[in-house]
Amino acid sequence: MGWLITLGILILIGFIRVGVLVRYDADGPLLRLILGPVKLTLLPSKKKSLKKDKHIYGSGEKQPRKATAAQPEKLPTDPPPAPKPKKKSGGPITDFLPLVKVALDFVGEFFTRLRFQDLHLKLILAGDDPCDLAMNYGRAWEALGNLAPKLDNVLKIKKRDLEIECDFWAEQTLVSAGANITITIGRTLYLLVRYGYRGLKEFFKLKKKRKGGAKK
Repeated sequence: MGWLITLGILILIGFIRVGVLVRYDADGPLLRLILGPVKLTLLPSKKKSLKKDKHIYGSGEKQPRKATAAQPEKLPTDPPPAPKPKKKSGGPITDFLPLVKVALDFVGEFFTRLRFQDLHLKLILAGDDPCDLAMNYGRAWEALGNLAPKLDNVLKIKKRDLEIECDFWAEQTLVSAGANITITIGRTLYLLVRYGYRGLKEFFKLKKKRKGGAKK
C-alpha cells in the first residue's frame, strides 16, 4: 500500500509546473522563478543596507599607532619565468558532431514543450510627424502580423496580447513586454532521461572508438 501512495505522490509532483516569468517595462527588467504556487524574484535583487562599524574612543581621537622597528629593505629579484602552458589540440569534428546533434535535438524538443501562459507586447511609437508615424505604425503592424502565425506554429501560447499605439508627445519609442513560460516537472524529467541516455550512448561509443574497439 505504501508504494501506491509513493507512486501517487510522484505522479502529482510530475504535474507541477515550473518556469520563469520575465517582464520589461518602465520599472526595468523583472525575472521570477516559478515553482508551482511559489514565485521567487531574482531580478531586481533586493539591496542590503550595509552598516559600517565605527570605533569611537573616549577622547574622540584615533589611537596612535605603535612604533615598529624598521626592517631592512629587500633587494628586488627577478621572478622566475612562468612555464609556458601546453596547447591542447582539438579532437576530430566527426566525433563532436553527434554530441552537438543530441544537444540541439534536446533544445528543440524542450522549446516546443514549453507553454507560454501569457505573452504580451505593447509598443508605443513616438514621433511628431503624423505621416512618418502613420508609416511606422503600418510597418509595425505588418511585422507583427507576419510574426504572430509563426509564433503560434512553433510555440504553445495560451494567452497572447499584442498592441501598438502612437504618441505624438513621447520623446522616444517605448516598449513593454513580458512572458510567463512554464513546463511540468514530469516532461522535464522525461526529456532529461531520454536525451541523457542518448548523450551517454554517444559518449561511450566515442570512448570505445578511441580505445580501438570500433572501426572508424
